[in-house]
Amino acid sequence: MNKFVRSVLLPVARSAAKPRLLSTTIPRCEQGLARQTDSTASPSAPNLPVTHLSEEETMMRDIARKFSRDVVAPLVRKMDAESQMDPSVLQGMFDNGFMGIEIDPEYNGAGSSFFVANLVIEELAKVDPGVAVVCDIQNTLLNALFRRYGTDVQKDKYLSRLSTDMVGSFCLSEPTSGSDAFALKTQAVPVGDDFVITGSKMWISNAEQAGVFLVFANARPTDGYKGITCFIVDRDTPGISIGKHEDKLGIRASSTCPMHFDQVRVPSSNILGEFGKGYKYAIELLNEGRIGIGAQMVGLAQGCFDATLSYVMERKQFGRRIWEFQSLQHQMADTAAKIEAARLLVYNAARLKENNLPFVKEAAMAKYYSSEIATLTTSKCVEWMGGVGFSKDYPQEKFYRDCKIGAIYEGTSNIQLNTIAKCIQQEAGKDK
Repeated sequence: MNKFVRSVLLPVARSAAKPRLLSTTIPRCEQGLARQTDSTASPSAPNLPVTHLSEEETMMRDIARKFSRDVVAPLVRKMDAESQMDPSVLQGMFDNGFMGIEIDPEYNGAGSSFFVANLVIEELAKVDPGVAVVCDIQNTLLNALFRRYGTDVQKDKYLSRLSTDMVGSFCLSEPTSGSDAFALKTQAVPVGDDFVITGSKMWISNAEQAGVFLVFANARPTDGYKGITCFIVDRDTPGISIGKHEDKLGIRASSTCPMHFDQVRVPSSNILGEFGKGYKYAIELLNEGRIGIGAQMVGLAQGCFDATLSYVMERKQFGRRIWEFQSLQHQMADTAAKIEAARLLVYNAARLKENNLPFVKEAAMAKYYSSEIATLTTSKCVEWMGGVGFSKDYPQEKFYRDCKIGAIYEGTSNIQLNTIAKCIQQEAGKDK
């Protein structure tokens, strides 16, 4: 991390008080009891609104905002056109502590919080959602798994690198295993003290840059999904093949590639957590990761809205600024209210998770609603911009392309609705 982050952020991260939720009783729903042992919640902390930011949270938000404006913004069009993350952006995220937000300072991390991670994701997404998702995956999936379930040896080997110079990748999806995540066919066969992994993965984010992969494979198929185990696989392990990155509609700065594992041999010491608990870890982390996707979609919507507002405040038609037409004012006011509602859902879910309270339903709601509002906002913004909104000279068309992924990855909108409905059923006492 850079000198500023080390000298200013880390001491604040260790001492600043975090905002806390109003006391409430929330019915638990399926998977709402997932283990969350890293919470820094204090039951005696004062009751504050979810949008109130502590000194630490404000500082990290402002650092991310400045980084997005000064470093990311000038490179957005180039990264989108080339479908490639600029090395200076990736290095800048490491230098500013964005890639190890919750990792302890002993491992060169920022020692901050889950909520701060989502603030950073939101700020990055206001400028380039493709950059935001790299930060999101690193913090909410990779780092979280190592922090919670890694042995001391595994933490010593990987956490300092993940904080400072190494991207990680989460390998779960397969050609025949998407929403039905546990239908995966990749297997890990025990051979002596090792496991030999064979299979293919699809839609693997960060694959091009990753130095380590967390690979989910079934090590005991006779046990069904309870044989799924998480393995740590280094990039230079023989037998790994990374395919050509997908030519995607949006978030093009983030690489997404197919992968193949051909007799990839790893020692049993590379199991992350417990044997056969991979399915549990995946569910747990994806539930939390959906909050990060919600933050990404809120940032995307706000960034597109802000860019459009500047335009309509100046553009004149019929001798008046477009903004002065009441019809447009009403449309933009309605959209602004919806963005704020999505933000509150995301912030509330993040505060619930951080305070070790049930959050599964709220996370699903946050992801579902924020992706819907991102779609609505970007579509409206293109219309409000008129002809120029349809061109690549303005950012609205890119935000419009970027938003669609929000309704797909880390659980499609239909999966979120299933989760919400299941929670409602359980809260009504009708689950049988």
